[in-house]
Amino acid sequence: MVTAAAALFCLGMQAGSAEAARGSPSFPWDDLFGTRPQRPHKATRRATVPLPKPRPAEAPAATDAPVAPAAAEPEPHPQAAPAEAARPPETARPAEAAKPAEPAKPQASACRQALTEEIAIAPSIPDIHGAGGCGGEDLVRLEAIVLPDKRKVAVKPAAILRCKMASAVADWVRRDIAPLAERLGGGISNLDNFDSFECRGRNRVAGAQLSEHGRANALDVRAFGLANGRSISLTDRSVPRDLRETVLHSVCARFSTVLGPGSDWYHEDHIHLDLIERRNNYRICQWNVYDPLPQVAPLLPAGRPEEAPPREVAAKSDASKPDPSRADHGKADEPDAAKSGDAAAPEGAVETRPQPTKKRRQSRRL
Repeated sequence: MVTAAAALFCLGMQAGSAEAARGSPSFPWDDLFGTRPQRPHKATRRATVPLPKPRPAEAPAATDAPVAPAAAEPEPHPQAAPAEAARPPETARPAEAAKPAEPAKPQASACRQALTEEIAIAPSIPDIHGAGGCGGEDLVRLEAIVLPDKRKVAVKPAAILRCKMASAVADWVRRDIAPLAERLGGGISNLDNFDSFECRGRNRVAGAQLSEHGRANALDVRAFGLANGRSISLTDRSVPRDLRETVLHSVCARFSTVLGPGSDWYHEDHIHLDLIERRNNYRICQWNVYDPLPQVAPLLPAGRPEEAPPREVAAKSDASKPDPSRADHGKADEPDAAKSGDAAAPEGAVETRPQPTKKRRQSRRL
């Protein structure tokens, strides 16, 4: 036993000397009882920190003023952090959640983009959706028409129309009516709007088919005014016929329906214009341009011609002529008198009728 212990002690001394050579303390009984200390890891050894490089010569001179350190972000309160994390995401920002989404703005139509203020004063109005299909979309309020020379033709009163109908009316006035009015006296100043949008049936008949006025697709024109104060009525027979025929040809070439005098008694005092779409592009143009009335009506009968006989002689000659009606009446009565065999009754005699015989009575009964 003593020999074995001595041998173990010698081995511990040799191990301790080896550990001492490595630079770590050791005890002879560490290996004997298994309580060896932990060695430091290579990665945990302290690395040498390099020194900063010298300042380059081309660098600007450093100022003596101290640089203010960047403001540090405030740390959240230790007690408020758990409550903020526990709050649900829906209630984190109630103001943004309650704000409704803005609807997308509708894009303007091609007609609306083309109908600028250089052509007409026609602001857009909201769409109308009435009962029975009344109303429409892309509506404007046509207030005035701007001529190429920047003069404005007022529409009295302002007409509520679809954009395409308003554009057609503006083009008709600018290209056809304005040059015509220049030859009449001073140019056109206003357009008489008899009727535009109205939710009703055709000709205002109850139960009739919806009129184009109910779709904001029609305009009734009664007259247009000139700059000199004169008014030109399109249905007035005193207006020169060639002027009314010129207007007739212009509207029938631009609109799909034209109704005026002669179409029906509903359009005797105005002209109806609309842009209804029919099959095969069918058009209706019913406007009778009547001849003008005579300027002076004959109030007295015409004078007696010179070759006529005097009035007294003419009266006597007429009295001497036999009355043909009386002669015919006498001839017709003679056969009846001959058949009856009766003579002319004297004056004061009472006329007696023959009594019916038995045969006549039987025939009457049958």
